[in-house]
Amino acid sequence: MIGHALHDALDAAGPQAGHIVHLWWLTVAICTAVFAAVMAALVVALKRAPRAQAGDPPDVSSLTRAEPTLFRAVTAAVAASAVLLMVLLVASIATDRAIASLPGEGALHIEVTGHQWWWAVHYDDAQLDRVFDTANEIHVPVGRPVIVSLESADVIHSFWVPNLHGKKDLIPGHTTSISLRADKPGIYRGQCAEFCGLQHAFMAFEVVASPPAEYEAWAQAQRRPAAEPSDAQAQHGKELFMSGTCMLCHAIDGTTAGARMAPNLTHVASRRTLAAGTLENTPQNLAAWILDPQKAKPGAQMPAHPLDGSDLGALVAYLETLK
Repeated sequence: MIGHALHDALDAAGPQAGHIVHLWWLTVAICTAVFAAVMAALVVALKRAPRAQAGDPPDVSSLTRAEPTLFRAVTAAVAASAVLLMVLLVASIATDRAIASLPGEGALHIEVTGHQWWWAVHYDDAQLDRVFDTANEIHVPVGRPVIVSLESADVIHSFWVPNLHGKKDLIPGHTTSISLRADKPGIYRGQCAEFCGLQHAFMAFEVVASPPAEYEAWAQAQRRPAAEPSDAQAQHGKELFMSGTCMLCHAIDGTTAGARMAPNLTHVASRRTLAAGTLENTPQNLAAWILDPQKAKPGAQMPAHPLDGSDLGALVAYLETLK
């Protein structure tokens, strides 16, 4: 975990996660009570069990002797178990309905696509000039419902932000959706929860919940095209990016780079992490990631770029201007 991102299914920051937590504690309470009752019955049975010496003849009378007390106890235990199972069934159905009943008026619409092993994030809007893309980091306004459409570009993934909601699968060729709302500001860590290949464990993302004014300021900054470099080193870095293989996979709005095979880098310097939550976003980690992605994330689709010191410094300097 990088920084102070929260990843705790029992610390609900939204109504859906709250419903799930309530169901969890009810289940734990019932299972604990059943376990305690079984252990108590075991202790009573051991204490009341007849004792025999080695030379005593075998006693098989219990095979034909009626035991009404034991019969009543077992019947009561079975009935109690059935009632408790029905309680859990009703509670589960009620939780599903509560989770699905989040009002969607004024909802923010986000499209998330899972890739091996990163997340593409598209902010949709009826006004085309308000649409923008980012990656591995989702910002939402506190108190506003969010409808997240989920798709997969390759294999089955699973979208899970435990502080905000349960899990939802991303299935190739099929669009699903999940609705959530963050009621408390904070940074919440999300994770792919369906094994999807070698780097499944390092396919993370963050949901940043901010007050509405802060969210709008962030969104407005994300809508702007990439800033033009103001110094010679960063300008050289931009030339390296545009003339090399980087632009074959990445997009930077406001430039000729428009590929969609890898994360959008228009404002990459404003993100907290690199490589889907694997590394803290620092110039040193960015340089190491460019030189040898396989060292940090074996199997990643990004190839190594063995640049010399000056070219690597220039490329990092350019990417650091993309805030």
